[in-house]
Amino acid sequence: MSLNGPGRAGQVDVVLVKAGRTKIRYPAELVADDGARIVVRAPWAGEGVRDFGFVRFVPGDVFTEYYWRDRWYAVKEVRDGRGVLKGWYCDIARPAVVRGGELVVEDLDLDLWRSADGRTVLRLDEDEFAASGLAAADPAAAAAAVRALDTLELLAREGGFEELTA
Repeated sequence: MSLNGPGRAGQVDVVLVKAGRTKIRYPAELVADDGARIVVRAPWAGEGVRDFGFVRFVPGDVFTEYYWRDRWYAVKEVRDGRGVLKGWYCDIARPAVVRGGELVVEDLDLDLWRSADGRTVLRLDEDEFAASGLAAADPAAAAAAVRALDTLELLAREGGFEELTA
């Protein structure tokens, strides 16, 4: 199913699910859907400022988000309100699923950050992933998640995500 169907008017609801529950839902502008990759753009959907220490997400930041129907990750380009690139925040997730006007993505805890200048590449939340129990419950999914994180880290260290986001 494509999000480019009649009546979509360039809008989609992004639904991030974690452990079977909706973690966050937000409206986004549908930029592209070629059947394999879905691109949406949305303002920072969190409440207020979120300071990770290595980056701050604030109202006015804009995320261009790249999701795939056949890959175990999402890549989110983060820019401030003036359009200045902050970096890329990547979620390790099951392949995206389209249901009606929703883009549903199941978060698997692992994340990766790459700063705009490429000097900082961080693997995040590996402790949460280990504690999630996914390795015992679904070893194949856990292995796919770790491979996806390794792939993204390699891309981040070798120059970035341009080939994924072009």
